[in-house]
Amino acid sequence: MNPVHQKILIVDLMHDSIVPMLLEAGFEADYRPSITPEEVHDIIHKYDGIMVRSKLSMDKSLIDKATKLKFVARAGAGIDKVDYPYLTAKGIKLINAPEGNRDAVGEHATGMLLSLFHNLNRANMEVKSGIWDREGNRGLELKGKTVGIYGYGFMGTSFARKLRGFDCRILAYDKYKEGSELDWVARVDLTTLFEETEILSIHVPLTSETRGLFDGEYLSKFKNLKVIINTSRGEVLRLDAVNQLFDSGKLIGAVLDVLENEKINQLSDAEQKEFDQLVQNDKILMSPHVAGWTFESYERINEVLVSKLKKEGLAQIK
Repeated sequence: MNPVHQKILIVDLMHDSIVPMLLEAGFEADYRPSITPEEVHDIIHKYDGIMVRSKLSMDKSLIDKATKLKFVARAGAGIDKVDYPYLTAKGIKLINAPEGNRDAVGEHATGMLLSLFHNLNRANMEVKSGIWDREGNRGLELKGKTVGIYGYGFMGTSFARKLRGFDCRILAYDKYKEGSELDWVARVDLTTLFEETEILSIHVPLTSETRGLFDGEYLSKFKNLKVIINTSRGEVLRLDAVNQLFDSGKLIGAVLDVLENEKINQLSDAEQKEFDQLVQNDKILMSPHVAGWTFESYERINEVLVSKLKKEGLAQIK
């Protein structure tokens, strides 16, 4: 009996290499990046697999319509838009690709932190405006500072790797992972992280446990906190808490690649008030959720996903 190729629906824009790679691996690829979520619901029953980025949620209603589905390939690290418990209860595999963009995230976090410490964003704009202010742009050094990494998976580990040459002290805490492959990183308990962290870098997934975790009460447990970095998910960090910490004089800087509500032109009145305060603070650097979004990671994610699909033996039905 000849094997039947698995049919996979790709619903988001991917690097151009995705279709040739899938074909070479033995899949039948249906690349439809302009498809709407409603259209996906109408045709999902025809496919053995689906590749998604952020266009739609793999929730119960969609999974129930996916009667042939054997796997979901998430083009990225986060799986907060996937109902993982229901998916696994249905016997459907979930494959994601944190290996594909971990280096991009580590570099981005490091770059924004250095830009913050050395006032590069402000200094650049001032010089271009004809202002030559050396003293006003005197920087801080990362050397000797204590960086606390909260969440020590692919992204947290990558950030620790990028920090190695800066002679800072690196602590790492993870509720669900033990040990460290990096001998320059000290694994610590939560109490130690609270007591000793000066620069907090958040690397946790968005779950019911982490949503809103870093609020004012929780952040007050960090006794020496001076800087917050968030390149994970915006919903884990309360922006009102960040503003309150600045108001109290506790924080000297923040680096935010993600926001609680990233539709910044559709904010509620309360959200707009907090956002405006962030914008007016030149000690806060923001970027539009691009920490993991590089030209290299765009292609590497394809490589990781296809490699994992092949390893799982999902290309063909015997």
